[in-house]
Amino acid sequence: MDLLATPWGLARREGDEVAVLDLPHRDVGALVRDTGSLASAGTARVVRRLPADEALAAALPPLPAPGTVWGVGMNYHSKAQLTGREVPAEPILYVSAASSVAGPNGLLPHPAGVTGQLDAEAEIAVVLGRRLHRASEREAWAAVAGVTAGNDLTARDVMKATGTPALAKSFPGCTPLGASVLDARSLADAGSIGVRGSVNGVRHQDGTSADMIWSIPELLARISWYAALEPGDVFLSGTPAGTGQDRGCFLVPGDVVTVEVDGVAPLTTTISSAAAPAVPVPRADSVPAH
Repeated sequence: MDLLATPWGLARREGDEVAVLDLPHRDVGALVRDTGSLASAGTARVVRRLPADEALAAALPPLPAPGTVWGVGMNYHSKAQLTGREVPAEPILYVSAASSVAGPNGLLPHPAGVTGQLDAEAEIAVVLGRRLHRASEREAWAAVAGVTAGNDLTARDVMKATGTPALAKSFPGCTPLGASVLDARSLADAGSIGVRGSVNGVRHQDGTSADMIWSIPELLARISWYAALEPGDVFLSGTPAGTGQDRGCFLVPGDVVTVEVDGVAPLTTTISSAAAPAVPVPRADSVPAH
């Protein structure tokens, strides 16, 4: 079962239709924070049925207000092998601004005055249903309420200049999530989830969670040893090989990026033009040391 946030309310996808549900929650994040899971959507009364295409075209952000957005860099063997980098001894964990979160079918103004190297990263994202602190891997996976598609858009030149993922990944709207959220209970484990990324209909990324250096439960458990994860928090689990950085080709206005995750409605984002002040990205040697 996967859920959409729509103008008519939360809806359950059922083949070529969606069933709008008699629930008070306007988005999946609100449902998860209130109940800890997606379970109540499976038995809720249906108040309306719509064609799936119509509902998907009007889909709203399913997770519009996460408390914290966690991510991890260099978490696929394919990515490390392609770039020639050694597998990190420890996971590269970071937090992005919650204000960067957007929904499906969105327009992302290209931050041209800030970056010339905007890159898409197709990722498997999970949303927490229960509080996690000092959890085991088993407890960590049991606390996951849902799985969705994420696009962890990154300004590569900002990353190189500052060395700070939070700055390179926190532009408004640069963390689209959706279009739907899959009930994690429908997955036996986190080890075989597929993720694919395309630009203008051409697939460049095609991976599976089996290729991850650290599994989703491992990473959630590790984070929880140091920080408490709360219901509604989102975790982006890394991206496979094939990003623009790997190909030497970055996003420009007019590009359409699609991320697909098994069992989830596709997530599409269009890069649009936007006037922006010409703010130079600082050189690496000009960034103050702390």
